[in-house]
Amino acid sequence: MAEGEILALRDVSSGYGAVAVVRSVSLALKGGEALAVLGKNGMGKTTLLKTIIGLLPLQGGEIHVAGTTRPLSPAELVAKGVSYAPQEQPLFQDLSVRDNLRLALRRDGELGRALEHVVGNFPFLAERLKQRAGTLSGGEQKMLILARALMLKPRLLLIDEISEGLQPSVLDRIAGVLRRERSGAAMLLVEQNLDFALSVAERWAVLERGEISDQGRSDADARSRIIGRLSL
Repeated sequence: MAEGEILALRDVSSGYGAVAVVRSVSLALKGGEALAVLGKNGMGKTTLLKTIIGLLPLQGGEIHVAGTTRPLSPAELVAKGVSYAPQEQPLFQDLSVRDNLRLALRRDGELGRALEHVVGNFPFLAERLKQRAGTLSGGEQKMLILARALMLKPRLLLIDEISEGLQPSVLDRIAGVLRRERSGAAMLLVEQNLDFALSVAERWAVLERGEISDQGRSDADARSRIIGRLSL
């Protein structure tokens, strides 16, 4: 890994069984950087995240995370400071908000400080800690998923389609939280919401049929360039 890199992928291929969904993907992230991986459904975006977190095996290439080389188990990656906010809402619906957040921690002694941190980002949680997670609105559940991923102040944050189905006011709140948290973590966002992605990440890459077809910085020309690529 180059100096300062938290995540480095070198010619990574992965998939399901003998089927390669992601092919020869290379990218790198340093601390404080955010990269948005954009693309249509079925292009391999979620597969890429699941490969990084260790939920799918490598079929080729190398993944380096926080100075170590995969394969590491998901638990070992968490211990290295990797957090994952998946697209499917993996909350324990019958547990309280507090207990869902507590499950992100290795030790209960860390709970007070971690709660203070995430409540600072999502103040509504302070009044909902005893409420069952399943009774929250869809947008509130998405914010709880992100809050849980932030509980340990991760070095690397992987986020899968956090914007899906959310109204603009909730998106604005989440974007603000991610911009604040970016100073302490590297972030890899998988997204289809272009405006949201560019408001958070300073770099982007388009994934098409499992391969990176274009990439660049989130400058004034990025939106039209990405739209042109996604429309092909």
